[in-house]
Formats: sequence, C-alpha cells, structure tokens
Amino acid sequence: MLFGRTKNDLPTPDDALPGRPSQPWTLREHVVLGTPVMSEEVPEGMEVAIFGLGCFWGAEEIYWQVPGVWSTSVGYAGGYTPHPTYEEVCSGRTGHTEAVRIVFDPAVVSYADLVKRFFEIHDPTQGMRQGNDVGTQYRSAIYFTSAEQEQVARDLTKAYADELARRQLGTVTTEIRPAQEAGWYYAEDPHQQYLAKNPMGYRCHANTGVKFPG
Repeated sequence: MLFGRTKNDLPTPDDALPGRPSQPWTLREHVVLGTPVMSEEVPEGMEVAIFGLGCFWGAEEIYWQVPGVWSTSVGYAGGYTPHPTYEEVCSGRTGHTEAVRIVFDPAVVSYADLVKRFFEIHDPTQGMRQGNDVGTQYRSAIYFTSAEQEQVARDLTKAYADELARRQLGTVTTEIRPAQEAGWYYAEDPHQQYLAKNPMGYRCHANTGVKFPG
C-alpha cells in the first residue's frame, strides 16, 4: 500500500515501480578524464568503490579530482526497480539511493582514503536526507565490492562513529551492503559529470570539519 508513505519511507519490493528490462540510454566517455563511463571491464590492478552520499552530482565531481581515480560515473543502487529513471528514483518509489561508482588504482589511492573522504564531505547522521535534500535517494551508503573493502568500511565507520559520539554529533546511519546485493544502474547521460557540463550547477558537499582521530 502506498497510502500514507512519505519520501522518507523505503518502498517494499511489491510497492516499487516496475522499471524496464534494459537501459534505454547510451553513455559517452568521461568528459573530464576521457575514460569509459559505462564499462564493467575494470582495468587490471584497479578496483571499484560505490558510495551514496547525497546528490550524486557533487559527489562525482569531488572524486574525479582525486589522484589515482581512473573513472567515475553516477547511478542508482540499493533499491528494487531495474533501470530506473532519475524522475522515478526521485519519486521515492524505487528504493534506490543516488550513488557514485569509482574505478581507482589502489597503488595510488587506497580504498581507506576514499572511505575517509566519503565521511568527511557529507553528514552520515541524517538518515533519509542530506542537508536540504530530503528523500530515500539521499541516504548515506557504502556498497563494498570485496571482503577486504567490507572490513575497511566497517572499521572506518566505527572509528568515525566513535569520533562523532565523542563530540555528541549524532549517530551514523550509513548503510553498508555488498555491491552485488545492492545492484547498480547507470544514470542517464546528462547526469554523468553534470558539474563539468554545468559549472554553476548545484553543489551540496563540503568538508564537515570532523576528521578521523589520529
């Protein structure tokens, strides 16, 4: 039943929008890095990290500037609707959160450094929102792609949660799940590297001022 639901309530699988069997849009290469945007073939020696941290436009811009990041893309993860559109995700009826997918070289930048940056540029205590953006698609999430990533994500989440508790700044609500379980669907081409195409566009990420202890 959808009656009484708000955008802060995750839908059930039965309530979720049906979506579509395949992606109807084509993606171009990364307009900043010149690397493939839509490719499941990760170059040898590289890894994939997937994070949800509010509006994906600003999140992607921050990560494509990190040395060691080979490519970035934005999409939808953690929900039920296959190949959703942006409008469908924003309706709150797909279960997805906006996310950024990062292909990186661990010899240059570690997964731990990416996770630390994740926590330090958004507020992981807000639940189904990020600042003025309200809804399930703005929830904080880490979708790990290996057992090693899971351990790092959980250890650093605890360390950051302990630091927030010490400062009485709230409880971490970040969702941590396997990427394979969460799924991944690429967002439409206009959303890829949105802030490179629209330099005056909306940004909501900033340094929170809360660093990791030590």
